[in-house]
Amino acid sequence: MSVAIRSFGTSSANIYKLISENGYELSTTNLGAAITSLLVPDGKGGKTDIVLGYATYNGYINGTAYMGATIGRIANRITDGEFQLGDKTYRLDKNEGRNTLHGGADSYHTRIWDANINDEPNSITFSLNSHHGDQGMPGNAHITVTYTLTDSNAVIISYMASSDRDTLFNLTNHTYFNLDGYSGGKIGNQYLWLNADRFTPVNEELIPTGEIRSVSGTPFDFTDPKPIGRDITAKDPQISICHGYDHNFILNKRDHGEPFAKAISAKTRISMTAYTDLPGVQLYTGNRLNPDMEPKGRNKITRHSGFCLETQFFPDAPHHEHFPSILFRAGRNFESTTIYRFTIE
Repeated sequence: MSVAIRSFGTSSANIYKLISENGYELSTTNLGAAITSLLVPDGKGGKTDIVLGYATYNGYINGTAYMGATIGRIANRITDGEFQLGDKTYRLDKNEGRNTLHGGADSYHTRIWDANINDEPNSITFSLNSHHGDQGMPGNAHITVTYTLTDSNAVIISYMASSDRDTLFNLTNHTYFNLDGYSGGKIGNQYLWLNADRFTPVNEELIPTGEIRSVSGTPFDFTDPKPIGRDITAKDPQISICHGYDHNFILNKRDHGEPFAKAISAKTRISMTAYTDLPGVQLYTGNRLNPDMEPKGRNKITRHSGFCLETQFFPDAPHHEHFPSILFRAGRNFESTTIYRFTIE
């Protein structure tokens, strides 16, 4: 195991590369506590970088796709940019129409986090202090995310957050995967399986309606593996609203011993199996990606050129009492781990 460090755009931002004994290379940055690349040995004797990213520091600062970033305090969308906690209404920054997305305009993905390289195991921890009132949220919060690259070919993302007041936490990671490679074009031919029998439909503003719907007989049925692109343009109101998938799937299991997802590329033979202890995952198929974004490769970033599996509590949870709660009382830690394991098939 080894770690390489290089500067990234400014004196305060760095790229940290973890290298495993099996030749996997995971690069992260303290700008947004983000994953910037993941090189995986492919089936042809080479290595393939399977995550999308920007070419420069300014790309990550000015980009709107949250490439690889740690998202918080509340991932996903909040109706009307506000929520009630006790007898007080907290008002957040509205950065998507009348709603809040991924924490608002001053999101964690544009901040410089503190970085600490861990000797054992091969990992790096990023930490951030978020003051009372930051993003409109209550409580002084301390947040950490640790990336570990194992010799069993897994990337482990571990979160921990605490606050001195009652607050809301819903942290996730926003990496876009393309198992054909980051310059591999669209993801439509890559197969995906999800251990999820239900999903939460959305309204025209991409906010969950509160309904919990079966995937059976719909384009949202991934209970048998199928190409991601098979139904991505189906004549279904939910697909039309989002121009693809941008939906929360309710996981059948919350267990690090049993996967919630598996994806595979026939081109590179790279397979990714994912595990989490959270109740949901947002499948996002890069519906808003566009060629104006500054890619790290020669090929343009276009719609449906990457997919995200954002493990999470359900979106807009404060407004739906039957959704799992994201309320964490003062002194009670938010702790969660998501694992992505890779093989060649």
